Amino acid sequence: MNENECCFSNILEVINVLQNKIEKIEDIPASCDRPFLGNNITTTTLYNTRPVSFYNCNNEEINIPYTINDNNEIIEGTTGVFRVENVNGCCATCRALAPNPDTTSNLPYVKTNDFATINLNCVAALTCLNDTFIDCI
Repeated sequence: MNENECCFSNILEVINVLQNKIEKIEDIPASCDRPFLGNNITTTTLYNTRPVSFYNCNNEEINIPYTINDNNEIIEGTTGVFRVENVNGCCATCRALAPNPDTTSNLPYVKTNDFATINLNCVAALTCLNDTFIDCI
C-alpha cells in the first residue's frame, strides 16, 4: 500500500486489490473498506466490483461521458459511477460504469471502455455503492 498523504488513495487501493481477488465470504460488515467484496448477508453470488462515486469540493458528483454498444445499438450518456482500475499516488484510474440497458437484469451496471484519471486531491467525498458483478471484467 502507498504511504502518501492522499486520504482516499488507501481506500481505493484496498478496493482495487479486493476486486482482483474475488471469493465468497459470509457476514461482511458494510463499509467502503470492508475486507471482502459482497453484501452483509450470506450469499452465493461472486462480486468483482465495488462501484464508487466521487464528489468535488462543491459537493458536485464527478461525471464523464460514456458510449456502449448494446446489441448493435449505440447508447451514450454520462455517469458518475466508476470501477477503480489502478491507483498511483493521488491519481486513480477508473472505468466508467453505465446503467444496465437490460431492465430485466438484476445487475445494475455494465462496463464501458471509457476511463477517467481522477486527481484524489480534488475529491472531497467518496461514496461506495453496493458490490456487484460486472460481466467481462
